[in-house]
Amino acid sequence: MTYTGDVVRGGPAAVRELADVVVRKVCVGPLGNNAYLLTCRASGAQLLIDAADDAPALAALVRAGSPAGRLDVVLTTHRHADHQRALRAVVAATGADTAAGADDAAGIDVPTTRLLHDGDVLAVGELRLEVIGLRGHTPGSVALAYREPDGRAHLFTGDSLFPGGVGNTDHDPTRFASLLDDVITRLFDRFDDATWVYPGHGPDTTLETDRPHLAQWRTRGW
Repeated sequence: MTYTGDVVRGGPAAVRELADVVVRKVCVGPLGNNAYLLTCRASGAQLLIDAADDAPALAALVRAGSPAGRLDVVLTTHRHADHQRALRAVVAATGADTAAGADDAAGIDVPTTRLLHDGDVLAVGELRLEVIGLRGHTPGSVALAYREPDGRAHLFTGDSLFPGGVGNTDHDPTRFASLLDDVITRLFDRFDDATWVYPGHGPDTTLETDRPHLAQWRTRGW
């Protein structure tokens, strides 16, 4: 079945099978948070992006990739409570390492074992994911970039980039400028139009879809 990234709360996972990794996406919690499970085909290692809510649903997601329930790392994209409600339960059940942006770690309820900075590489089995700092939604928000062997990129952006705009900056012009500048220079200027974007809420998008609207976003201020 063709992957679209369309999921509903309590519904089945959307599954994308790539050459080296399987991506599974579910929607959990009252705010409709997306959680993503990446399974390395070569090693079986698994990465969960945002243990946002509904620990039983996330446990089922992990088992879909590994019947034994293997989970190597949980990445929290940023410190907001709706992205970590199930983090403690998931880590307690699996023993997974935790990872987050260094500047957000103090606001995350579970101790962070891997403090991340822009330009770091997060290794999960044979997978290598680039850490991209996107400052503004929170000071330590991070995205992850995975490149397929043919070069196509996949970005997991948390609440920093959505279809139609950047994340909420509470009408603070300084924070908005910081976030939009990072999104432009660290995402749109570096990755091509075919790049797929997996956000923290709602449907997926591509850089091609949103690139024509960057100037409009800056003008409107959100």
